Amino acid sequence: MKYIHKDLAGGRWFNMPFIEQMANIGSEVERTINWREKNSEFSKMAFERGLELLDLTIIDPKNKRRLKEICRLREVLADYFCFDNIYGSTDKNMHDYFYAFNYAAAIKRGV
Repeated sequence: MKYIHKDLAGGRWFNMPFIEQMANIGSEVERTINWREKNSEFSKMAFERGLELLDLTIIDPKNKRRLKEICRLREVLADYFCFDNIYGSTDKNMHDYFYAFNYAAAIKRGV
């Protein structure tokens, strides 16, 4: 498989704590939202990077007890950005969900 994040897929991603993984995914989701109106190609690229990071999170053995949430998140993101948004997601929902991970990651880093 050809990865966008070659160094992360090579093992670095699996050394990150779950909170850091989710914060990074959240950053790509924010980029997807921010670019959506300005440049659809950049938005699409950010979404694809986010999905790749989410897929790496799904295959990370330390996250096997969290698979239900992670897989549902993948479903919700795909629904929101690519399909009919049957879950009624909003930009604010996405921001609020990932904010907690970004905040926790910042605290852990001592920022």
